[in-house]
Amino acid sequence: MEDALPAGLLELCALVGVPREQAREASQGFQKKVRSLPPLEPEVLSVFVPPFTSKDESQATTTNCNNFNKSKRRSFRKKKDRPKAENVKGLNADHRVPDTEDISVPKDIDLVGLPELCFPGGLYISSESKEDHIHFLVFTDVCGNRTYGVVAQYYQPIQDGCIPANGQAHWESVQTGKTFACFVPFAVCVISRYPYFNALKDCLSCLLVHLRPFKDLDAEDHIKEFAAKLFLIPSPPPGPLHLIFNMKPLQIIIPSREDPDSPIIDLDLHLPLLCFKPKQVLQVMTCILTEQRIVFFSSDWALLTLVAECFMLYLHPLQWQHTFVPILSHQMLDFVMAPTSFLMGCHVDHFEEVSKEAEDLILININNGDITSSKLSERETEIPDVPLEAAEIFIKRVESLQLHYDLELCHLTSGINLSELQMRKRAWQQKLNTEIQQITLQLIFNIFREVKDHLNYEHRVFNSEEFLKTRAPGDQPFYKKVLETYMFHSFLKARLNRRMDAFARLELNLMLDSPRRPTMEKMTSKRFNPHYMISRRMVISMPNLQDIKSQDNPIKNSSLRRAETERARKFSPKSVSMFRIPEVHFPLVSQCVHSYYTDFINHLSRTISNLPPDNSALLARYFYLRGLISLTEGKLLNALSDFQNLYKTDIRIFPTDLVRKMIETLPPSERSQADRKPELKRLISQVMEKQREMTKVDDHVKNFELPKTHMQLDDFVKRIQESGIVKDIETIHRLFDALTVGHQKQIDPETFRDFYNYWKETEAEVQEVNLPPAVIEYLDKNECVYKLSCSVKTNYGVGKIAMTQKRLFLLTEGGRPGYVEISTFRDIEEVKSTTVAFLVLRIPTLRIKTVSKKDIFEANLKTECDLWHLMVKEMWAGKKMSDDHKDPHYIHQALTNVLLMDAVVGALQSSKTIYAASKLAYFDKMKNEVPMMIPKTTSETLKHKINPSVGETFPQAVNVLLYTPGHLDPAEKPGDTFPKLWCALNEGKVVVFDASTWSIQQHCFKVGSSKLTCMVMVEQSQVWIGSQDSIIYIINTHSMSCNKQLNDHRSDVMDIVVEQRNSIPSQAYSCSLDGTVIAWNISTLKVNDIFQLPCQNLTSIKLHNDWLWCCARSCILAVSTNGFQQEMKIEQNLKDMCSPFLCFQLFLERDEVWTSCFGSSDLCVWNITNLSSKPQKINLLDCSEVTCMIKVKNQLWIGSRGLSQGKIKGKIYVVDVERKKVEKELVGHADTVKALCSAENRYILSGSGKEEGKIAIWKVE
Repeated sequence: MEDALPAGLLELCALVGVPREQAREASQGFQKKVRSLPPLEPEVLSVFVPPFTSKDESQATTTNCNNFNKSKRRSFRKKKDRPKAENVKGLNADHRVPDTEDISVPKDIDLVGLPELCFPGGLYISSESKEDHIHFLVFTDVCGNRTYGVVAQYYQPIQDGCIPANGQAHWESVQTGKTFACFVPFAVCVISRYPYFNALKDCLSCLLVHLRPFKDLDAEDHIKEFAAKLFLIPSPPPGPLHLIFNMKPLQIIIPSREDPDSPIIDLDLHLPLLCFKPKQVLQVMTCILTEQRIVFFSSDWALLTLVAECFMLYLHPLQWQHTFVPILSHQMLDFVMAPTSFLMGCHVDHFEEVSKEAEDLILININNGDITSSKLSERETEIPDVPLEAAEIFIKRVESLQLHYDLELCHLTSGINLSELQMRKRAWQQKLNTEIQQITLQLIFNIFREVKDHLNYEHRVFNSEEFLKTRAPGDQPFYKKVLETYMFHSFLKARLNRRMDAFARLELNLMLDSPRRPTMEKMTSKRFNPHYMISRRMVISMPNLQDIKSQDNPIKNSSLRRAETERARKFSPKSVSMFRIPEVHFPLVSQCVHSYYTDFINHLSRTISNLPPDNSALLARYFYLRGLISLTEGKLLNALSDFQNLYKTDIRIFPTDLVRKMIETLPPSERSQADRKPELKRLISQVMEKQREMTKVDDHVKNFELPKTHMQLDDFVKRIQESGIVKDIETIHRLFDALTVGHQKQIDPETFRDFYNYWKETEAEVQEVNLPPAVIEYLDKNECVYKLSCSVKTNYGVGKIAMTQKRLFLLTEGGRPGYVEISTFRDIEEVKSTTVAFLVLRIPTLRIKTVSKKDIFEANLKTECDLWHLMVKEMWAGKKMSDDHKDPHYIHQALTNVLLMDAVVGALQSSKTIYAASKLAYFDKMKNEVPMMIPKTTSETLKHKINPSVGETFPQAVNVLLYTPGHLDPAEKPGDTFPKLWCALNEGKVVVFDASTWSIQQHCFKVGSSKLTCMVMVEQSQVWIGSQDSIIYIINTHSMSCNKQLNDHRSDVMDIVVEQRNSIPSQAYSCSLDGTVIAWNISTLKVNDIFQLPCQNLTSIKLHNDWLWCCARSCILAVSTNGFQQEMKIEQNLKDMCSPFLCFQLFLERDEVWTSCFGSSDLCVWNITNLSSKPQKINLLDCSEVTCMIKVKNQLWIGSRGLSQGKIKGKIYVVDVERKKVEKELVGHADTVKALCSAENRYILSGSGKEEGKIAIWKVE
């Protein structure tokens, strides 16, 4: 079990130096003034590893605690081979320490090379004592796991070949006036699993105070106590809690990482900015991003590691995948001959040697900021420039930083307290570190923000060729090198796995919608951008919903502009709390350790009891620490209880692997105790089930390649989706039919290649369209040009016909290009393809008749006429369908069809191309074959339709809908102030819309993998989502993440309702299919009460005046919330009502309960004052089953499933409650209505099944 425990602050501590005999010989040679004494060979003199106590010690120390340190010293000597435990000589003593116990060094820590790294410049005896100094090490094992070392060097005097101890040297020097002839260096090396550079530096600085000469305690005893204390200090869990402990005379702070995916930062991130100019910093980052062979040089060993580590942190979340050795001793210089990528560091004295001996090295001199390549290189290694716009933003922001602490101190009073000075400097450094993190993250984001546009998530494909084409010519050398690296490959894996790391969070905060085509707004901004001439972007896929929104809807964040970049400056550092660790008392025997852990637990328990329950972030960290300490003490059940509390406070830090190992090692007696506690039994079941269900994550990334073999339909669908052209399967099927006209039903590689290339070439041509301001002013901001004709003669003049998603216009030619509107698609009345006589020729001509103009537009399109005829008719039909159904997705689909038609005609080049293209005219065929008349009532009531399945390969059922109003809280992000529409799709997917513009705000995050059954806004910052996996997921509405879960149900969670006291949410009730109802305290998430109803198949609950009404299949119960006493029961016991209940609504002010039953088209109205009488029935025409209902004002809106011409359809009935009469029948969906919700009683939103998968927005009258 000890192996499973997370590592503490210390992994190992070593004392390194020279043995007594060598020190004596060297000092004698030094006193004889032998010239050029060679460096001594350092060795590991002692190693201190945990555990530092044993069971025997507790008995021994009851009689004499002072014997502890001398009788059980855990140390050994080391030669060239791997050291073994053996009897140890003290530094001066000739006697042997008997019975030294055998110890084991952690298997992945190799002590063989440690002495050289502790003295990388060599170990030399000095004639005078030198100042103590510290440097830092990084070790990497074969799996890439890193371990960190902090080394403190100090000097001990040698007198007559002896190292004085116990104050003897001081006494003799006072009595006899002797001076020391020489000083020998020693090093204490602390090795940790975590990069706590500053904290361990402070710890070692405190240790060195006690290791100076003339102290009266033995050095090794001090080091052992020091190591034992560090071993007892745990590493804090990720989040807003730092640990602090006393290491006289300093207070040591152990910082936590910001979140589980973030690195620990315990160093000064501005060091490289002091050593290099911003442009040089970008050059170094480019060298790392392009995975060069890099060597840092400095005269300061400490700077080598710190600067290299800073650059690693600058690149987060990208990670260096290669050899990382920031310090090379002089014996290790041959490492730079390695042929693969690496990052190493060595002393500046070796600069010339390294430069001459190795080829193709990037040499970075920290001392003077120079960046050069090695002299053996045939040509100087070219370092490509970081993309221009990203570089300019980075340089501007770095130059605005305040990097000098002295300037910060000018206006402050002088501090007289060491602790106060330390905390003041730390606060300044933490603020600066946060600013630098934001700047470097923004740089990485600006460089790679458009990578996602070229990813296919379903097939895990990255289209690198098309991505490169979209880069500005000056930026392409950079991207060509970066795209080939392991770092970028890992970055792609993280994107495809939808990892929510720092990059993804920034993307979510900025809410970027990358435009598919250059909008008019983008063209206008580019016209005044000096980099416009060298920048070039291309569309990579069909237009999306955001690009085709109506003019009335504002466009939010359609592209990354400088204003958004500047907004990143306003991100403030998150507040953190400090927890003071109890004092560790010495001698460190078992009783003392037990006392320390007891104090630790008691201190944590007091802190937990004093924290308000709504501070769940801090509570989670305290529960985690208390669980960890309890586990260390062997209190496994207490530890499990604390870890179980993480589900309700912050599940992100739940230690799954640790808990699993705890469960596997539980003794039978404790396992039986755990099984008697429902919450622990549930925890054990969940953890072990998760272990069994674990599947290997698909981690491959494939670069897009054109096919080389013939393709059947299924393979063609996959290839088209991989290419990023279109995802919708039905559209791809039509494309397959078009490309195989007159051939076997398979597509050869040449046809696919021709189609793909024409598609991309057409995109590039349209991308280069440069509309003059006089034209742009006629177009909407969000309009894009999708198609341009050749120059043609028209009755409006000579020019090119341009098509946007909204209109056709003529781009006239001549002295100044001008704009002549042909028609919007909405105003088209008729489209014809005809011919006009010219001499003996008949010229194909396109005629467009519009509603608003008397003149008919004519264009002599010649060979393009038939294609434009098809395209205009498809757009016209799509626009009509879009207007009739209030669904902008139809025009989106029509536009996709038009672009595919164009590519098919361009690729096939045969006599049947127009016929082939007509296979894609989906809306035109629908218009001609099946005219879809929308009933007047439906058209008047329907306001808008939205598609939550945009970007998916097929529609998905809308299972649950929730509307949450906006709030004007100044503490919130701007995006949090807008109302939102939450939509639950299949397999735990949730899509969130901004309900002010109906644009997708958060495209698909997942909570579990089961069907979601209910959603409710419990309070302003929390949305609770119930699932068929019996879990309630709690979503933080600010971060849009799920950090908490409620696991007390044992069956499908079916419904959740909230009780309010004085308009404030006070309690929530949830029910599950097995009849369990749980009352929750909303602030603490504790169970207030739990009740088992005397029925199964509970489907929904409603709260009214302290009564909880529960709908099961067999009955409807009313129970009191005070004690859950049953008050009323409606049973299906009548012969003509044998179907189970499906859903219900309360109208208790009228003493009525309205119900529906499975498979029935009737509504039943029950009078609760006389339940023995039959209910009143309301029959719904053309209805197979009522699926959902919602009360709005004095109306009941009912969603249903019906059949029309053998097909399932969704219908909504609006019933007047007073008259019990159907007022409206709304035909709004092509599949079953699955969900209904109300938006402030002004609108009703309905969601349909998987055949359609859309949301309709209806006006309430």
